[in-house]
Amino acid sequence: MRRMIGRSFRRSKVVEDVGAKGFDDFELRLGDVMRGERATLGKSLLDVQRELKIKAAYIAAIENADPTAFDTPGFIAGYVRSYARYLNMDPDWAFDTFCTESGFFTAHGMSADASSVKPSREERLSRPADKDIFAAPATPFVPAGEAMMSRVEPGAIGSVLVLIALVTGLGYGGWTVLQEVQKVQLAPVEQAPTVIADIDPLSGNATGAQAGVDVASFTPPTADALDRLYRPQALDTPVMVPRDGPIASLDPRLNGMLAPSIGSAPGEAPVIAGVQVVEENAPEVVLFAVRPTWIRVRSADGTIIFEKILDTGEEYVLPATQEPPVLRAGNSGSLYFKLNGQTYGPAGAGTSTAKNVALAADLLRESYTVADLDADPALAEVINVAQAQPDQ
Repeated sequence: MRRMIGRSFRRSKVVEDVGAKGFDDFELRLGDVMRGERATLGKSLLDVQRELKIKAAYIAAIENADPTAFDTPGFIAGYVRSYARYLNMDPDWAFDTFCTESGFFTAHGMSADASSVKPSREERLSRPADKDIFAAPATPFVPAGEAMMSRVEPGAIGSVLVLIALVTGLGYGGWTVLQEVQKVQLAPVEQAPTVIADIDPLSGNATGAQAGVDVASFTPPTADALDRLYRPQALDTPVMVPRDGPIASLDPRLNGMLAPSIGSAPGEAPVIAGVQVVEENAPEVVLFAVRPTWIRVRSADGTIIFEKILDTGEEYVLPATQEPPVLRAGNSGSLYFKLNGQTYGPAGAGTSTAKNVALAADLLRESYTVADLDADPALAEVINVAQAQPDQ
């Protein structure tokens, strides 16, 4: 009996055959595939709307397999295929999968499902005039609007109040200082009038005669005296001090290196100590023309010193400069140089132009020879006229 009872409560083991599952044994929907491809391209719903010209709400409805979001069901097939081509997917497979997951089917002919459902008059009146899908709070890809004061922090309000108080205090302080500066205060004159100064303050209400003051002999001050009394001291007697007074008082004949030496005898010319000339004067350079000649003399820095057409017999004495000037002359065969009475030249041949001729005495002696009077009769005539002028 015990064995029968024990056998009656024994349960048989049911062995379930559970197969091994791989990493890809899960249901993959169309929306997951499309979202993955869109993420691979790095595009958002608004980017797809801008490029495909399809509303972002319709793109989200395709990924969610929700055909009720479309206003016109007849355009669903075109939207799904266009979005699939945009994601480089098979458009026919994508549309078949969308129909399978959403239960959508295409309507042909003149059936009511092929066209949009016309709302009633009550629905049209209750619907807002401007429907914007981005303003709907149920849209998951558009951030909800924020309130006007949601981004204002209490600490910022306190800082603004402190700033307003600071600006107000500074403005009031500046206004107070300006009022104090503009105030005019009258100070009494320390010097009392002459009549009051002569009255004895201890005599009470005594008149001028009782106080010993001769009122008849009192002479009121003139306008000039009053003007000098109240005139500022700086304008009373101006003092002129020359700024170059100490320098102007120096005499170079008595001080410095040009002062006469101690050993010079009275009546003799003073001997200047410390100054000694060791170099002779540079020879004088004179330009003269035997026929009309144009010349231009430039300094070493390019400045034009002299420019003219010299007439027959006209001369130009070259000024003494540290660097020799440069000559440019037209009709150079008629131009000659005179160095300490000796004639050199001509500067060029015939009517040619002489360029960049350095007017230094040493360079002119090296570059030119002594002028031949027989070679140019005009030169001999000009020299004879110049020599005859002192005798006249």
